[in-house]
Amino acid sequence: MKAPARVVLRLAACQSGSGPGHCSLPLATRLIHTTPVSPATVSPVHGTGPPPQPPRPAADSASTRLDRRKKQAALLERAQEIRGSNRPSATTTTGGNVQSTQRSPLARRRFWKHVHVLEVDGALEVHLDTRPLRRPTNKEIVRLPASKPLLAAALALEWDQLVSAQQATKQHLIPLTSLVNRALDIADDDAGRDIGAEKGEEAGDSLRSGIARMLMRYLDTDSLLCWAPPPRHGHDAPDAAGNTLRELQRRAAEEVVAYLTTNVWPGVEIEPVLDEESIMPRGQKPETRQIIEGWIMGLDAWELAGLERAVLAGKGLLGAVRLLAEWSEGFVGVKGARGDKRPYGVEEAAKMASIEVDWQIGNWGEVEDTHDVEKEDLRRQLGSVVLLVSGTGKQ
Repeated sequence: MKAPARVVLRLAACQSGSGPGHCSLPLATRLIHTTPVSPATVSPVHGTGPPPQPPRPAADSASTRLDRRKKQAALLERAQEIRGSNRPSATTTTGGNVQSTQRSPLARRRFWKHVHVLEVDGALEVHLDTRPLRRPTNKEIVRLPASKPLLAAALALEWDQLVSAQQATKQHLIPLTSLVNRALDIADDDAGRDIGAEKGEEAGDSLRSGIARMLMRYLDTDSLLCWAPPPRHGHDAPDAAGNTLRELQRRAAEEVVAYLTTNVWPGVEIEPVLDEESIMPRGQKPETRQIIEGWIMGLDAWELAGLERAVLAGKGLLGAVRLLAEWSEGFVGVKGARGDKRPYGVEEAAKMASIEVDWQIGNWGEVEDTHDVEKEDLRRQLGSVVLLVSGTGKQ
C-alpha cells in the first residue's frame, strides 16, 4: 500500500512568514495527495444469456427439514408447559373461602380418551367417549349422512389427534370440523332455522345467495381464464419441453372448459377474461352468468360448502366445479363408466390452480418454508372438499 503524501512543513512556514523573502517555495506546489486520476466506469459489462439453473435440493433435504420442524414444535410445546407451570396461581375470596383458579396439568389435557363413530337414527355421529360432538353455534349434535362414512372417519381422526381441549378452540387445528359446520349452517339456513352466524351482505339476504354472489366474482377473474401475454423475443423462454407459460395455461383451460360445457353446462360459452396485452379482465356474457349462478343456487348444502372451500383455495370457479362434478355423490356428479380411478383428483386440481407458480419455481427455484407449505396446504383443502362431497350414494 502506498504511503499517503504529507504536506511539507516548509509550506506552513511560508504561510506564517511576514515578508516576501522568507519563503522561496511557490504556492502551486502544495499537493495534498499524489493518487493518479482514474476515470469512472460508466456502463459495466453484464453477462448475457439465459438465467442459470435453479438450485437443486439435496436428496435428504425434505427429511432433514421435517425433523427440524418436529424438534422446534417439541421445544415450543415444552416452553408453553414450563410457562404454565411457573405462572402464579390466582385466588378468589367468596364468603371467607379462598379458592384457587390455577389450572392443573390435568385440566390442560383433553377430557376424552377414545373417539369413535356411531350410527344413530340413520345418521353418523362422532362421539368423544360418551359425548356426541356438537356444533359451536347452537350446540346441536353434528349429524352426518349415512352415505358419508369416510367423512365421519376423517372427522373422528381429527379429534383423536388433539391433545387438549384448548386445541379444539383453534380453527386451524380442526379445519374439517369447520367445513362440516359450514355445510350444516347452510342446511339450517335453507330450512329457515336460526344458525347464530352472519348471513349475506345485504339485509334479509340468505346465506346461500350471499355465497353464490361471492363465488360469481371469481368467474370474472378465474385463474384458469387469465393467461400470460404471448412470449416476446428474448423473454419468457420455453421450458424443457418447449412449452411457454401461455401455452400451458391455454391447454389446461381448454381441457376444463370442454368438460364443463359438455357435461355440466351444455352449450354454455366461456371465454378468456384477459386479452393478449390487457390488464383489466372482462366479464362473461349475461346468459352465461345467469346459467352458472342458477346452477350454484341449486346445489345442496354439502356441495355448496365444498364449492366455496375449493374456490377460495384455488382462486378460481371453473377448477372447483370440475372437482365437484368428478366427486360429488349428488345430482351434479357426473356418472359414467370411470371405474375405480377417477381422472381428475386432488393432485390434478392443485396443478390446475398453480400453473404459474410451478412455472416460476421451475425457472427460479423454490423458496423454503413458503412454496412447499402453500403446496401442501392447497392439497389439504382440496382433499377436504373431496371428503365432504363424496359418498357411497346410498341415502
